Amino acid sequence: MQTIVFIETNKSGSSREAIKAAERLGYLTILLTNKKNFLQQRSEFPDIHQIYYVSQINVRYLRQKIAFLERQGKDIIAVLSFIDPFVQVAARLSREFCETDFDVTAISKMEDKIETRKVLQRQSISPFYAVLNPASLDQESAKLRHFITKYTQFLPLIVKSPVSTGSKDVLYAGNRYQLKTSIQTLLNKYPNQPILIEEYLRGPQYLLEVLVQNGEAHVVAVIEQKISKQDRFIVTGYGLLAEVEEEMKNSLYQVATTIVKAFNIKNGACHLELKFVNGEWKLIEINPRISGGVMNRLIEVGFGINLVQETIKLYTGQKASLRKVHQKFAYAHYITLNSKGRLNKVTGRRQALRHEGVEEVYIKPRKGMKLTPPLSMGHRYGYVLSSADTLEKAKTIAENAAKEIQFHLDPL
Repeated sequence: MQTIVFIETNKSGSSREAIKAAERLGYLTILLTNKKNFLQQRSEFPDIHQIYYVSQINVRYLRQKIAFLERQGKDIIAVLSFIDPFVQVAARLSREFCETDFDVTAISKMEDKIETRKVLQRQSISPFYAVLNPASLDQESAKLRHFITKYTQFLPLIVKSPVSTGSKDVLYAGNRYQLKTSIQTLLNKYPNQPILIEEYLRGPQYLLEVLVQNGEAHVVAVIEQKISKQDRFIVTGYGLLAEVEEEMKNSLYQVATTIVKAFNIKNGACHLELKFVNGEWKLIEINPRISGGVMNRLIEVGFGINLVQETIKLYTGQKASLRKVHQKFAYAHYITLNSKGRLNKVTGRRQALRHEGVEEVYIKPRKGMKLTPPLSMGHRYGYVLSSADTLEKAKTIAENAAKEIQFHLDPL
């Protein structure tokens, strides 16, 4: 039986839906994970035919496990991951074991935010940036003081780790003191990694889901993002545009095409986060996969396209179909908390589902889990997904339905 090996997954969202799609397509699904609790909760993963624990997610350990699966007689046709930072690792192993035509170099550059900036540095879509190399650098060195002085004139700035995911290591610096403390925070956390400094961009933010077939970029979906700035930049709302004005559609297609050519992507999926600043698109970041969380479901509700399924078809040598079955505005409102505690119970889910236009209500945490205000995207504890004939109506439905949901916390 033809087999697809997946490297890591979340319990829900795009990465898990990819495995479900692979099963529907008739493949044997195998998961390699270092999450021991997945083995303990085996009954919750009926779509995964086999789960293997690996102590480390690196090429050497994974290569040994995939070689073991081949010795068992598995007909492995692809190794895939829809999880940061394993997309490039999976692509490399897929080329090695399955001779799939993955753009490993492009994926590797997209996973590294500094390499992304280097690829696009001559493009108008790239914002101002600088790199602080930590080699021979301590927090009180003259080199660090000089760097801070040099870039104080460009404030406000964003300070980030080049391999950050989920907004965990993306810090806002509005003044010299915040610039210094942000750099020190990342130096403490990642002492051997360079630090990326970027201009802070003001303007509406959009996410583009792009699928590339034979070198041609297809803009599958345009999504407005709602950003909540607390201690971190957290996306709390995603609005799928069922209709895009022609001028905007053309400019976004041009952006996607420019990026695909710059990275020399022949086949693959990626998503772009963009801001519209003074009449120009500026790239915040790019990732070599579909966006996680609700994204696949959002597109499926709005257009009838299961993007992870079409991505798997592309990666297994088939033609992906991006034909829209229907066109509806869809909105996903994420739930975050303002206080911390241990979860006792969640109420209001059924009431939220009764709101007209609500397509899905998802609650992530289990009873007994420690919950906190958001410091990363991982601290979003559920969502309400809705659809309507306008984006504003879909947004109102989702936000009102979410008010029904209450997280009851016990003090820590």
